[in-house]
Amino acid sequence: MIFRQLFDSASSTYSYLLASRAGGEALIIDPVLERTDRYLQLVRELDLKLVKAVDTHLHADHITALGALRDRTHCITVMGEQTKADIVSMRLADGDRLTIEGVSLDVIYTPGHTDDSYSFALPDRVFTGDTLLIRGTGRTDFQNGDARMQYESLFGRLLKLPDATLVYPAHDYKGDTVSTIGEERAHNPRLQVSSAEEYAELMHGLKLADPKMMDVAVPANVRVGLDQEAIARAGWAVYAEEAVRLVGAPDVMLIDLREEGERARNGVICGSLHLPYPSLHDSIGEGGMLHELAKLPDRRLLFYCAFGERSAMAVQEARAAGLTVFHIQGGIDAWRKAGGPLS
Repeated sequence: MIFRQLFDSASSTYSYLLASRAGGEALIIDPVLERTDRYLQLVRELDLKLVKAVDTHLHADHITALGALRDRTHCITVMGEQTKADIVSMRLADGDRLTIEGVSLDVIYTPGHTDDSYSFALPDRVFTGDTLLIRGTGRTDFQNGDARMQYESLFGRLLKLPDATLVYPAHDYKGDTVSTIGEERAHNPRLQVSSAEEYAELMHGLKLADPKMMDVAVPANVRVGLDQEAIARAGWAVYAEEAVRLVGAPDVMLIDLREEGERARNGVICGSLHLPYPSLHDSIGEGGMLHELAKLPDRRLLFYCAFGERSAMAVQEARAAGLTVFHIQGGIDAWRKAGGPLS
């Protein structure tokens, strides 16, 4: 596996790039906006294709690079389903899998630092965001943080992983780079408590100043979604209310760009053809499935995804390749709000 730990000194943030092989798909966890060029340079140097950019939670100490990476690579943006961000391409829930080619991480909901905090685990390591730090834990006094919830996330979830599991946090302020679950259980001073009440008392007594970037970072990180109105102004979008009326029309073919797990959890528009977004590029090329479907007379191809971000990017790429396609603005989320049926 290709694995790189990257550091932003201004915010003491660690970002993590993972892939299974050279030439393959890659994902990045907790990227920082100011480091975007460095990430993309490394992706090129390692001969990778960035397909997912992931945040463990809504950060208050730096501006995320999710939007910048999406705009420059057309990658999928990913956060937990509780996020306050306006639009991310994919929202994960506890028990889901975060996957790319050759890599699959367990999705663990670990609230407490914030109410949208998640950790992501491989068999030998876990990316803990700000929930579990090296010899510390994330503060719980803003963004709907809750010390008792964090206690359960720590003792009920993360500390039940094998002792040898490597711990890779989103931050470190002392120069440490990695720990293990066993080390943290034995030596982390904030974990030497006997109850949730004792932990909550410890955390409430910290009296920490707000992060320096909080007033800038949080509003910026809430607004990371792709501007779908630009697609609508080009005449390439169908609003959900209209799309509901089009279902069953003989000239309309619906293309679902979501992953299989999203389809199973959130439902499918009846009659949809499944084409996961990472397969789009090959499908719109000469001889590809969408390329051939678009040739059919009197056929209207209509993309959709979870929130409209992937389908908006897909429309742009397909149109650039000469295909006449449209998308459902707002995706399944808008479809559901419009009363559209799902199977």
